[in-house]
Amino acid sequence: MRQRTRKRFGQHFLHDPAVIARIVDAIDPQPGECVVEIGPGLGAITRPLIDRAGRVVAIEIDRDLAGTLSEDFDADNELIIHNCNALTFDFLSVRCDAKLRITGNLPYNISTPLLFRLTEFRDQIEDMHFMLQKEVVDRMVAHPGSKAYGRLTVMLAPYLQMERLFTIGAGAFKPPPKVSSAFVRLRPHSVPPFKIDDDGCFSAIVAEAFSHRRKTMRNALRRYFDEADLVAAHIAPGVRPEAVSPEAFAALARQLAARGKIA
Repeated sequence: MRQRTRKRFGQHFLHDPAVIARIVDAIDPQPGECVVEIGPGLGAITRPLIDRAGRVVAIEIDRDLAGTLSEDFDADNELIIHNCNALTFDFLSVRCDAKLRITGNLPYNISTPLLFRLTEFRDQIEDMHFMLQKEVVDRMVAHPGSKAYGRLTVMLAPYLQMERLFTIGAGAFKPPPKVSSAFVRLRPHSVPPFKIDDDGCFSAIVAEAFSHRRKTMRNALRRYFDEADLVAAHIAPGVRPEAVSPEAFAALARQLAARGKIA
């Protein structure tokens, strides 16, 4: 397959055999499982995934790549290709008896919105394994009070267990990206770690808080809450958003949901 990239799709093609083998071993696909690959590109992990699972559903936005992949994998219905944008793809349309196992080398420019979108389908997902910019993974697994902790950490915490597996150097890709990558495993919580009454309220206050992350919680969320509200959620009014746990943000969101609308 010819190798060329399109900058608008953020393409960096994986080519290192050792890294490919390590990725596939970490995913450990089994025969008959419903494997969905986002952005198969040149098919570096597609073939080993098919060899283990028997079939892969691929989502590829690049029309030329989708066409070439279709030609290369044309036996026994082993590769089902959807030539579309993963950000708008309906994952409920994947017909399978098992929950989805989703993987891919996600373009850096869409990784965060795509992660948020995938949480909407969490009830249909068994797990996800992604190659992402290392900085994004650092933010995903960060703890309150750390420099990397922020909106992404908090917004994913109610829905996903997140585990960084290993880092991947730029040389594993062609062309090499200017940043390091990391491979991460995400599993939807079987039991939510804390209650979210209204996803919209939760998203609104988290976005508001971290848009003013250098302010205290008292000032960052003053349009929604007074000091008594913060204290009721076990939040010291004088701390900054980066020191507040996802559970505490959820407690604030429940207060907001109880009012019936976002102020």
